[in-house]
Amino acid sequence: MCTYQTEHLEVRASAKTPVGWTSMTNAIVYFDHPVHFGAGHALMIDFLNPSIGPSARAALEMDPESARALAQAILKSLDTVPDALLSDLVS
Repeated sequence: MCTYQTEHLEVRASAKTPVGWTSMTNAIVYFDHPVHFGAGHALMIDFLNPSIGPSARAALEMDPESARALAQAILKSLDTVPDALLSDLVS
């Protein structure tokens, strides 16, 4: 069964694609049937830059346990960084 629960968000990021490092402006997170990962369902995260075209896409498919562990690791990492570094953003 598909949930059709999809989250869209704008991001400021870079990802390595088949054509090299590319800026990413959007992310889509959803739980559905994976294309490559060997499971019936998986959490997918697609990073993309629609203004560049289909080559500006990086995809991730993972099991729920790995997705939760990744989310916790991201939050833990960000929570331990000094505030001064978090505000040191490149435009």
